[in-house]
Amino acid sequence: MEDINIAIIDDDALIVSLLEAYLQNCAGMHVLFTAGNGSELFSKLAALTIKPHILLLDLRMEGMDGIEITTHLKNINPEIKVIVITSHYQKAFMGFMLKTGVAAFLPKGISPSHLVDVITTVHRQGYYFEVDQMDVLREQITSKSPKPVLDDEEVLSERELDVLKLICQQKTAKEIGEILFITQRTAEGHKNNLFAKTGAKNIAGLVIYAIQHTIIRVEDLPVI
Repeated sequence: MEDINIAIIDDDALIVSLLEAYLQNCAGMHVLFTAGNGSELFSKLAALTIKPHILLLDLRMEGMDGIEITTHLKNINPEIKVIVITSHYQKAFMGFMLKTGVAAFLPKGISPSHLVDVITTVHRQGYYFEVDQMDVLREQITSKSPKPVLDDEEVLSERELDVLKLICQQKTAKEIGEILFITQRTAEGHKNNLFAKTGAKNIAGLVIYAIQHTIIRVEDLPVI
């Protein structure tokens, strides 16, 4: 199995160096590069042919903040999964951060070993929710949200609904293909159609869409 390539973006040099040293010593983890701000991040991304799988990002920095960085990143490298780790963590921000394109939203007080678990989970399934965050999502993303009237070409097919439900159950494209008796490539195609039709920026966005449209319930989401 290939290593998980990681980039760390934070303007606190001490935190960056400590986190880099810890992750480099973890099996299956490889810190590709670090950066102190958004400009440095995007310069390094443009210069590298190998891209990180996971971006560990602070929320408040000089210049571009974490929200601006995530929004821009999702336009140019949507495949990179963003984990925000911040001292400005508030559970009330959870829904907004996920809609922005963040795959996980964590306080800086998280233990290094738990962070490794989160990185592994996000790399595999595309999102990570803490148990207490599930309760917040239940309040922030409710069935009271108006259900939009979609054009025919935007309505999800039965197969796409099946794929969406399995994505919410942490299934990979390979696993979805095996369950639905379709090829992995076909499963990936359905997933891409889901992104296009729902406007979701990442897997977490698909999960939010499914909750908003009562395709799944928050309490039915698996928790790691």
